[in-house]
Amino acid sequence: MPISQTFDLPISGMTCASCAGRVERALRKVPGVKNATVNLANERAHVEVDERTDPASLIAAVDKAGYGASLEQDRATQQADQLKRHGSERLYLVAAIILAIPLIMPMLLQPFGIDWMLPAWVQLALATPVQFFLGARFYIAAYKAVRAGAGNMDLLVALGTSAGYGLSVYQWLIAARNEMPHLYFEASAVVITLVLLGKYLESSAKRQTASAIRALEALRPERAIQVIDGQEQDVAISTLTLGDLVLVKPGERFPVDGVVIEGQSHADEALISGESLPIPKQSGDNVTGGAINGEGRLLVRTEALGAETVLARIIRLVEDAQSAKAPIQKLVDKVSQVFVPVVLLLALATLTGWLLVGASLEIALINAVAVLVIACPCALGLATPTAIMAGTGVAARHGILIKDAEALERAHEVTAVVFDKTGTLTSGTPRIAHMTALDGDENSILLIAGALQRGSEHPLAKAVLDACAEQGLKLKNVSNSRSLAGRGIAGTFENRELALGNKRLLDEIGLAPGSLAEAARVWEAEGRTLSWLIESAPNARVLGLFAFGDTLKPGAAQAIEHLTQRKISSHLLTGDNRGSANVVAEALGIEDVHAEVLPAEKAATVVALKKTGVVAMVGDGINDAPALAAADIGIAMGGGTDVAMHASGITLMRGDPRMIPAALDISRKTYAKIRQNLFWAFVYNLIGIPLAAFGLLNPVFAGAAMALSSVSVVSNALLLKTWKPETRGDAQ
Repeated sequence: MPISQTFDLPISGMTCASCAGRVERALRKVPGVKNATVNLANERAHVEVDERTDPASLIAAVDKAGYGASLEQDRATQQADQLKRHGSERLYLVAAIILAIPLIMPMLLQPFGIDWMLPAWVQLALATPVQFFLGARFYIAAYKAVRAGAGNMDLLVALGTSAGYGLSVYQWLIAARNEMPHLYFEASAVVITLVLLGKYLESSAKRQTASAIRALEALRPERAIQVIDGQEQDVAISTLTLGDLVLVKPGERFPVDGVVIEGQSHADEALISGESLPIPKQSGDNVTGGAINGEGRLLVRTEALGAETVLARIIRLVEDAQSAKAPIQKLVDKVSQVFVPVVLLLALATLTGWLLVGASLEIALINAVAVLVIACPCALGLATPTAIMAGTGVAARHGILIKDAEALERAHEVTAVVFDKTGTLTSGTPRIAHMTALDGDENSILLIAGALQRGSEHPLAKAVLDACAEQGLKLKNVSNSRSLAGRGIAGTFENRELALGNKRLLDEIGLAPGSLAEAARVWEAEGRTLSWLIESAPNARVLGLFAFGDTLKPGAAQAIEHLTQRKISSHLLTGDNRGSANVVAEALGIEDVHAEVLPAEKAATVVALKKTGVVAMVGDGINDAPALAAADIGIAMGGGTDVAMHASGITLMRGDPRMIPAALDISRKTYAKIRQNLFWAFVYNLIGIPLAAFGLLNPVFAGAAMALSSVSVVSNALLLKTWKPETRGDAQ
């Protein structure tokens, strides 16, 4: 079976939805192409081919369709090209405005009783460079479209303005000497100027929709300070290899993903994970390339470079999501395929209809021109991709990575969220949940337990030591410390033989739980891990009992509350014992609990829930991957495994449960923008075309409305950039 590979081709020359559709169809006809999607907003084609497909054949197919393509350009080069083109558009627009103002002035002065008209030869001199020099782009693109057997926006503009210009020349030539003919040079010149204005504003707005990618790419440092045999050298990042040591000074960006070898500091990862607070970093901690080092000097060992860094993967995910096509776009594609031919027929029908009712050729032609101009399909082509680019971009800035447009579109329909427990709603690290001392002095037994566990790397020992640190207890030394395999730890403390261990150790010494038996029974029913503090000599007795358990993540309760208020049901699905699952569910107000479930059974549970609505599954581990893939929307928590992230449609860059309702919220808002944009794009044409056909819309106003439609659609999408995740309770 041939191996698939993908290409991202920058596409030039596209102006509307019809263009994007034609490029897409041309690429799909190339042998070996499995799928092709073209994004009008970012001017790129994402093509999946088998290994035998020659990339040159893709470029040839695009060229034959009347457009330009090149092999993968680095985004910086493409952005430079777009910026250069944007500058040219501005220059052409300024020139068009200067030439068009004298032509439109008589129309503007007429309401004030000033009847003034430029001589016909002056109008011709002003309109001709606008029509054939500044408007040459429309003729070139229209010619390419016709040569490829299709139509596009440029064809409509070229036909409409040429008709107005040609009619004016004809009227001037047949006019009697000293007679001022009725000319339409101003209509053609102003329509072209308005279209150029619309394209300029549109490209300005489109650049803003891609600002998230630019912001992420700006985080990539180009150079690093490499440490070799204690000597510091300034080197290009491209020369580094895995295992190299780099020095990161205060205020600098981490040049690589790595592990801190030496030093202490804080890292600002706000633009990468959305985490607003600096994160402490010390020896053994991971750091992410692109984050900003705080107050300390850190020596970092390189663990990932280039395309394998976290930042590179984030950029790749955002690019893929912005290039993808939402299911709702299929409707737009179908419409755009027939849009231009239908408009041409409507314009012909308008011309014929006015002639049949006795109107002059002049009136009939002007109304047909208005139909051609108002019916530009730019807004249709931009409605969906601009909203997706803006939505996925702002989500990425807040640590929500949306892998594809389908996940973005589907997430707003979610009716149920299924949560894994450990690592998703809980921290995944044990803490002391309960403790009790036989004599009531809990600080005393905590101090003894801390002394026994001092220096141990066991997770339960860490929980004890963390509790001692929180209480500010100063730990004392234990002599003769020794591990009791499978039972616990023992040592001599203040001339007493003490031990901390499980029930097996208690039975081995022959001690009964006594008055602590009831507490032990209750805590075991909650799924807690128990450790008994015992004095074995000089007096054998039980001193106290510790119960360890996972703790809820900050924000877990707020996340469930937020979902409940949205009438989205929450379900707990875990392989842990029922006792611990019930404790978490009760604390969070989750009624539906599935405990002691195997990974394969998790997927089956999710499939069963899908019969009642649209289900999102949230998890972070390898064992969650089948359930994530089975759900309508898979959401992987930050800090989880790569397998979980690959199986999910949405990845949260930090493990804050409140980001789950936030991800659903940005989906809902983005989908709302898509619907609003499509509504306005269709409404402009549904209202404008009949008005133009019945002679109620001057071509100049038709041109203004057409330009406004594209700009309004893109501007509406850009409102998504103001979105922020809603916070409840403590700060995010």
